Amino acid sequence: MQWLSADTPFPDPERALADPPGLLAVGGDLSLDRLRAAYARGIFPWPEPGLPLLWWSPPERCVFVPDHFQPARSLVRTRRRQVDWVITCDQAFDAVVAGCAAPRGLQSGTWITADMRLAYQALYEAGAAHALALWSGNRLIGGLYGVMTGGVFCAESMFSRETDASKLLVWALCCLGHAFAWPVIDAQVESPHLRRLGAVLWPRRQYLATLQASRHHISDWVHANDHLRTAGFAVRESAP
Repeated sequence: MQWLSADTPFPDPERALADPPGLLAVGGDLSLDRLRAAYARGIFPWPEPGLPLLWWSPPERCVFVPDHFQPARSLVRTRRRQVDWVITCDQAFDAVVAGCAAPRGLQSGTWITADMRLAYQALYEAGAAHALALWSGNRLIGGLYGVMTGGVFCAESMFSRETDASKLLVWALCCLGHAFAWPVIDAQVESPHLRRLGAVLWPRRQYLATLQASRHHISDWVHANDHLRTAGFAVRESAP
């Protein structure tokens, strides 16, 4: 495990610890350059309260392959039934991150600290982070955000305030992935919810090879709304 100073580069992700699985480095900062370097190498920050900043590259990566995504029939019915549900793209980034950071159920804390929120906002302003927001009328009912690195979208977090809201956003994101020819969407760490949606596990080496092969890929997010409309989603140009 590498301790990072201000100028220390990240070690090879294959040197990550087996226990805890994927811990690669400790320390450093959340500067724009540091974050860009991390995501480009398949590394992401995941803080723990009371500890220095932790950087991870898990031995297995939870991913969606956009071209293989198939929405459940119930989700297709939800999209048809909820006629007032509308998606905005990159129009409510801070509100989406705030929704992801809010406590859920019995959970009292969050890894999306104030410093993390500022860091992702800086990535968004630099054009490297993006968010989808789902609205019912003027009410924000779901959102997801992540970091774009080459042809891989690294999904950081999502939230849902209505049944199927986050599922619909994953579907929309996979439609964008298909339109933009992303080989994979990185969901980072496995969960039962992600697996039920169709996520699969890739070995670290496969994920890193795909990331490297797509490093020069460019996705023109200016046309994201057009792609979502083509896929059948109701889209609004601006947040209410």
